[in-house]
Amino acid sequence: MFQLRDYQQETIDNIYQSMKLGNRRIIVQQPPRTGKTVIMAEIARRTTQKNNRVMFIIHRKEVLEQAEKTFKAQNVDMNLAVMGMVQTLTRRVNKLPAPQLILVDEAHHALARSYQRILQAFPKAYVLYFTATPIRTGHQQLDQIADDLIVGKSIKWLTANGFLAPFKYYGLGDIDRSKLRKAHGDYSSASMNEAINHQIYGHIVDQYQRLAAGKQAVVYCHSVASAKEVTDKFHEAGITAEEIDGETDKKIRDKLVEQFRNQRLTILVNVNLFTEGVDLPNVDCVIMARPTSSLALYLQFSMRCLNPRRGKTAIIIDHVDNFLNFGLPNNDRDWNEAIKTKDKRKASNKDNGPAICQCQYCYGIFYRKDMQDNCCPLCGHRLDPEKKDYKIVNVDLQEIKENQAIKRRKQLVNEILNDQVMANIADKTPGQLTTLKEFQAYAKLHGYSPGWAWYQLKRRRKH
Repeated sequence: MFQLRDYQQETIDNIYQSMKLGNRRIIVQQPPRTGKTVIMAEIARRTTQKNNRVMFIIHRKEVLEQAEKTFKAQNVDMNLAVMGMVQTLTRRVNKLPAPQLILVDEAHHALARSYQRILQAFPKAYVLYFTATPIRTGHQQLDQIADDLIVGKSIKWLTANGFLAPFKYYGLGDIDRSKLRKAHGDYSSASMNEAINHQIYGHIVDQYQRLAAGKQAVVYCHSVASAKEVTDKFHEAGITAEEIDGETDKKIRDKLVEQFRNQRLTILVNVNLFTEGVDLPNVDCVIMARPTSSLALYLQFSMRCLNPRRGKTAIIIDHVDNFLNFGLPNNDRDWNEAIKTKDKRKASNKDNGPAICQCQYCYGIFYRKDMQDNCCPLCGHRLDPEKKDYKIVNVDLQEIKENQAIKRRKQLVNEILNDQVMANIADKTPGQLTTLKEFQAYAKLHGYSPGWAWYQLKRRRKH
C-alpha cells in the first residue's frame, strides 16, 4: 500500500467533511504530479471495505491501466470496482451495477455528453470530480454539475515543502501567435503549422544544449511530421532521441518508455501522449514546441518535469510563448472563481495576474517580484529600465494583455519589409546572428536596448 502524504490525507479529510455537510457532487482540485490517483485509490479502498461499490471513469487507456495498478496496490476490492474509459462505460451504462461512489478523473471533461449519460444513470451516487484544472474552454463551467470544491495545496507550497522540484522557465518565441485559430477547444493543427517558425526544429536542439545539456527531456510537438523532424535534429547532434505518437505500435512505445525510464534514452519526442497520468519519474526538462489554449494541457506539459529529487532544478523551455496565455506554472489561481459560469466578456476587465518579465540576455521568464536590484534572477544581468513587463490578465480565463514591447514589434512589421537586414534576421535566434548590424536589427525588432547588441557581439567573440 501507498503511504499517504500529509497533504493527501488532508484532501481526503476535507472531502469527507464536505460530504457530512450534505454535498454529493464535489470537485477535488489537485495539481499535476501530486498523486491524485493515490488519493482516489485510498477513497476507493475505504468505500469497498464497507461493501459499497465504486466506479472509476477516465478517457485515456494508458491512464486507465496505470490507475488499475494503483487501485490494486492500495488493496481496493476489485470485485466491487468498475474501472473503464468513458467511451466504453457509456455504451454499457444500462448493464452496470449501481455504484455508491463515482470517481471521475480529469474531470474538466465531465460536462461532455458521454460523461453525463453515465452520471445521470446513477443519480443516488456520490460523485468526486478530480482534476488539476477545474476550468473549461467553453462558456459552461463545472458549477453546473457540482455542489462544492476542495482546493489542494498550491504549487508554490508543494515546491517549498519538497513535493515538487523548483524550475527555471525560458521563453524563445519561435511562433507567430496571430495566426493561431481555435477548433474543438484548442488551436487547430493547420493554424499551429502555419504559426510555428520551421526554424524552430533546429532551435530546439540548440537551446536544449545551451540550457539543459545532458538532462532527460520530453518534447511536446503538434504533429507527427514536426516530431519526426525534431527527432532527426537531435540525431544530427549526436543525442539519443526517439519519436512516439498515437500511431506508434504499443510494444514499441512501451519499449521506448522503458528505455527512457532506465536512462538509456535522453529525449522523448511525442505528440499528444505524455499529458495526463503516465508516469515518467526522471524527466528533468520539458520542451514545448506546441502551443495550446488549454490551461489543463499547459500545466500537464510544463509540470511533467517537476518530480522532485535532491538538488534538482527542472528546466522548462517554451518555444511557443505559452506563458503569455497562462503565466508560469506556479501562478496562484482562483479556482473558486474559475468554476463559475459567467459572461467572460465582463470578466475580462478584471486584472488578477502577476507582472512577468523576460530577460533579454538568457530569455528566462520570471515574476517581477523575484528580481533583486533590477537583475534577472536566472542569469544575473541587469534589466534595462525601458523594457516593460508582460502583464498576464485574468489567467484562468486565458486572456492576455500585450505589453508595449509586443505592440512595438507589430508596428515594425512594415519596417521589416523595407529593411533588408531586418528581413534577413526576422526568423533567426540570437545564436544565428553574426554581425553588429544583425544584432542591432534584432534588438530593434524585439524592443531591446541598443546596448544589448554590443553585449551579444562581445560575448560571441569571446567564444
